[in-house]
Amino acid sequence: MTKTENIMNIATKRGFFFPAGEIYKPIAGFWTYGHLGTLMKHNWENLWRKYFLGLSTNYFEIEDVNIMHKAVFQSSGHLDNFNDPLTECKKCHFRCRADQLIEDALERSTDGLKEKEMEELIKKNKIKCPNCNSSDFDKVVWFNMMFDLKVGATGNETVYLRPETAQSPYIAFKREFSALREKLPMGLAVIGKAFRNEISPRQGFFRLREFTQAELQIFFDPENIDKADNWNEVKNYKVRVFLTKDKKINEISCEDLNKKLKLPRFYVYHMTKIQKFYLEVLQIPKDKFRFRELSEAERAFYNKIHFDIELDLETLKGWKEMAGLHFRGDHDLGGHQKGSKEKLEVSIEGKKFIPNVLELSFGVDRNIWALMDIFYKAEKERELFQFDSIISPIQVAIFPLLRKDKLPEKAKEIFETLNKEFICSYDETGSIGKMYRRMDEIGCNAMITIDHQTLKDDSVTLRDRDSLKQIRVKTKNLKEVLKKFLEGERLEKLGKIV
Repeated sequence: MTKTENIMNIATKRGFFFPAGEIYKPIAGFWTYGHLGTLMKHNWENLWRKYFLGLSTNYFEIEDVNIMHKAVFQSSGHLDNFNDPLTECKKCHFRCRADQLIEDALERSTDGLKEKEMEELIKKNKIKCPNCNSSDFDKVVWFNMMFDLKVGATGNETVYLRPETAQSPYIAFKREFSALREKLPMGLAVIGKAFRNEISPRQGFFRLREFTQAELQIFFDPENIDKADNWNEVKNYKVRVFLTKDKKINEISCEDLNKKLKLPRFYVYHMTKIQKFYLEVLQIPKDKFRFRELSEAERAFYNKIHFDIELDLETLKGWKEMAGLHFRGDHDLGGHQKGSKEKLEVSIEGKKFIPNVLELSFGVDRNIWALMDIFYKAEKERELFQFDSIISPIQVAIFPLLRKDKLPEKAKEIFETLNKEFICSYDETGSIGKMYRRMDEIGCNAMITIDHQTLKDDSVTLRDRDSLKQIRVKTKNLKEVLKKFLEGERLEKLGKIV
C-alpha cells in the first residue's frame, strides 16, 4: 500500500477519523472524528489557543453562530466573488474543478489563471475525465461555493452557512471594542466550523466541505503597521520564505524582510511567531516548512500582503497550504460599515479611522493530516506515528502482563493514579506484544507494563515507543519519571535499560 493508504487505514481502523454516515453511502467531503482524532484535534486547538492568544493581553477568543444573515455575505463580497472554476465532462456529465483537473494531470500551479487559459490547457493537453476517461470538456464557468438555507416556517428568508470564521470577529468588532475598553491592537480569535460546497472534494481528508478553522483577526491602527513590540528580540531571526521573483526558499532575517523587501514590522513579527509555532511547538522539521509569497494575480484583491504557510507533504506530492497570513487593510470593517449602516470607525486620542486587519488563518483538519503525514513511520515489523507528547492522542498506556494473578487490579490502580495527570489508556486484551503494537500505531509515547515483579517490589516496566528501550521504575517515582520523559528526556537518563 502507499503511505496515504497506510495512514488512512490506521486512521479509520483505530478511530482517528472516518467518512461521515458510512453505514449509508457517504457524501464526499464530510468526515467524522473518532475518539483518537477528537483527542488529537483538541490537543492541536489548545496549543494554538494558548500560543497565539498569548501573544498579547488584548487577544481574546469568541464563539459565534455558523448560520449568518445574507447581508453579511453581501457586504463581505462572498455572494459575488466566492467562486471556484467549474467544468463538466460532455460525455458522462461529471463535474469537477478545472484548476484541480489541470494540477492533477500536469503537476503545475493554476494560481492566477483565467477561465479561457484553463480551457486551453485542458484542451491542448487532452486532459481526461477522472470518471470516464473522455477528454471532451465544456467551458470553464465560475461556481459559488456558499451553502444556503431557509429560516422560519414560511421559508422566505435565505441565510447562509459561513464559508469562513473570519466574518464573526468583523461583525462582533463594535461590541467587543467597547467591552475591551477601546484599545488597539485588539485580537479576536475563533476556532469553529466553516462550510464550502466544494465541486469535487479530493485528497481524502485534506479538502473538506465541512471543516474547522482557527483564525485570529487583529485590528490595529494602520499608521502603526511598521511598529512591533519586542522587535529587537526578533530582528535577527531568519524566516523561511519562497518569494515570487526567486522561485526558491531563502532564509531571510526579519530586519532584511522589513528594510530590503519593505514588509512592515507588524506583519513580519507575526511571521516569526507562526514559524516558531510550527518549528518549536509542533516540532515540524525545518526543511518541510516555508512561507510562500502570493503574487498580485493570485491573492484576493483586498489582501495587500499575502503569504501562505506551506508544508511539504509526501502524501500530497509536495507543498500544501496549511495557513495564511493576510494584511487585509480596511476592506472588512469598511464593507460592513457600508452594508450595515453602523459606524465601525474608532476614535483614539482624537483621531478617527477604520481599523485595519491582519489575519492569521489556519485549517485545523489539514494540519492534523500534515502531522500524520510527517510523523508516520513504517518499520520492518510495525507502523507508528512518532508524535510529540503534546499532540499525541494518548500519552501513556498501561497494561497488565497477564489477565490473572491480580495483575489487572494493580494495573487499574496505577491507571487511575496516572490518568489524573496524563492522557492515558488501559488495555488488557491480547498478548503484550499486540498491545504494544496497537499503541505504537496510534502514536502513544510511553507504555507501562505491570508484571509479577511489580507485586514483589512495586516497580513497573516503562517502554519508549521510538527506541523500544525499557527501564524499571518504582511506582512512587512514576509520575515524576513520566513527566520528564514526556518533556523529552531520554529514557537511559531516567533509569537503567533492561
